[in-house]
Amino acid sequence: MNIEPARQFCLKCFIHTAALLLAVAASFAYLSFNPFKFFTSESISQLALYANRFFPPDVHSAFLGKILKAMFETIAISAIATLLATVISLLLAIPAAGKYGKKTKEATRFFFNFLRSVPELVFATILVLAVGLGPFAGTLALTLHTTGVLGRLFGEALENHPKTNAQALLLNGSSGAQSFLYATLPGVTAQFVSYALYRWEMNIRMATVLGFVGAGGLGQMLYYELSLLHEPQAASIIIAMLTLVVLVDYVSNKLRRVQMHNQG
Repeated sequence: MNIEPARQFCLKCFIHTAALLLAVAASFAYLSFNPFKFFTSESISQLALYANRFFPPDVHSAFLGKILKAMFETIAISAIATLLATVISLLLAIPAAGKYGKKTKEATRFFFNFLRSVPELVFATILVLAVGLGPFAGTLALTLHTTGVLGRLFGEALENHPKTNAQALLLNGSSGAQSFLYATLPGVTAQFVSYALYRWEMNIRMATVLGFVGAGGLGQMLYYELSLLHEPQAASIIIAMLTLVVLVDYVSNKLRRVQMHNQG
């Protein structure tokens, strides 16, 4: 019977763990955050009273018609933004992969990093002031941020893709564009589609939030009803949001399965 020797005491591990725990404790103390306050009898009763104001949801046909219109607006915002961002990212991913030199690669990646570092809500707030309230501002905000995310992913996919097939076409007299279209692009198309679908799911969720700054969709409708203390109407909108997210997840998963099946 082999007996493994006991591991030696790791002073470095102990210091790192203690520092992490100390940082967490300091964060709670700095924010004066006490999670146990949520479980007092007074807090639970107040939450129950407030939650009761959301029931029953408003199911009048006129109001449901407004929700349905806002749902289509939210889908349109996310779909157009994802489509525009995908097209722009495809064009900029080529220089981001280093196809046009190191300086162009660094400039393009800096541009992508800038777009990714600015949250969609910040873009939406600025654009609402610039172009006015409505879905146009939300579409532009999602397009800008999504371009930063997809551009970086597309560029890395192109850069990491094996260059054997493309080089073989070049040696046989094909142009750079031909080698890209017939060797490189088919090899990364599945990744591009998967990334775009994933971002579309996220944009659906984000489109519902951007409405809180006046960027259209279900979020703008929810903000309006909550500001007027119309809790039953707000409950109906929240249910519509949840339904929309579930449907988009289902459709996206189906599309991914079809894509995987087509790849064999």
